[in-house]
Amino acid sequence: MSVDMNNVERSESQADGSLDVSKEKYYMASQWQLMWWRFLKHRLAIVGTAVLAVLYLIVIFAPFLSPYATNTRFAAYQYAPPQRIRFYDPNDGFSLRPFVYGLKGTRDMETFRQIFEEDKSEKHYINFFVRGTEYKLLGLFSADIHLFGAEDHPIFLFGSDRSGRDLFTRVLYGAQISLTIGLVGVFLSFILGTILGSISGFYGGVLDTIIQRIIDMLISIPTIPLWMALSAALPRDWPITQMYFAIVVVLSLVGWTGLARVVRGKFLSLREEGFVMAAQYAGASDFWIITKHLLPSFLSYIVVSITLSIPQMILGETALSFLGLGLQAPAVSWGVLLQDAQNIRTVAHHPWLLIPALWIIVTVLMFNFLGDGLRDAADPYST
Repeated sequence: MSVDMNNVERSESQADGSLDVSKEKYYMASQWQLMWWRFLKHRLAIVGTAVLAVLYLIVIFAPFLSPYATNTRFAAYQYAPPQRIRFYDPNDGFSLRPFVYGLKGTRDMETFRQIFEEDKSEKHYINFFVRGTEYKLLGLFSADIHLFGAEDHPIFLFGSDRSGRDLFTRVLYGAQISLTIGLVGVFLSFILGTILGSISGFYGGVLDTIIQRIIDMLISIPTIPLWMALSAALPRDWPITQMYFAIVVVLSLVGWTGLARVVRGKFLSLREEGFVMAAQYAGASDFWIITKHLLPSFLSYIVVSITLSIPQMILGETALSFLGLGLQAPAVSWGVLLQDAQNIRTVAHHPWLLIPALWIIVTVLMFNFLGDGLRDAADPYST
């Protein structure tokens, strides 16, 4: 059996050529390209990104996805348990249309609590794209179409609270505040931490001493008591919007210290480098050196720090609202919803009130997965 040596040599040269091309592509790639390629290899980070994308889509389309408004009450269904969506009924068999059984309330004569049981004699089919309470989509467009609903019976996918309000609806609306407060708060912390850290690390001297002592003072104060003191100073009669931004400012005032320390340390190690000295000799201004040379040289680490700070902001707002020192009703956030779970006896009888906590846990985990992926991608040359 003869072997065509020309074909063998040609295949070897093609293999070597493709290898050389791949190596050249790798070594000629920019920092951001290397980060992106390495990030795509981090599976948990990809999962976290996908889940967070879904959560922020929920934030945008919460009025459409929820069947009711946040203040819609069903007085006959206080503390109703979550309903199961079904496709099969023992009497009628399989159904392509999803449905829920009705709820029948009875009184426990020993504890005098109202107990709900499924009434399998009542089937309520779920309809899609139904008309309901009018809302403002994206705060701009008036609409009254909801993703699903039932005509003659309320649907409680997550159960109801003590006022008979749908918990599923309130969780979706609560995401609008709990998820956006992290982004806004981190943005303000990024501005403060970057500016003050840059000034402290680049100029040094008296300014560095003053800024570092302020950071030391803020770090030495226990976080929860500091939040409590700052939020307690806010007037209780403020509108929801003002209270929301006030909470963001409070969280930002204590959240910039870590980033400022990182920026200062990087500036101290880079300000004597050759490219910085060359820029100074060329007559570049301090602002130009900071924004065009120093900050871009470790921007990836700043991105990682921001990503890992967002969960802290979310947990901070949740803690304040849970303790009654943050947002208050009628505002709806995950922390406000968890106020109903402060009573252990209530949670024991109505455990679905802890569902907002599960959403918080998932959100924080996904941000941590994303942060881990960005942290690994920030050093694309590592093994």
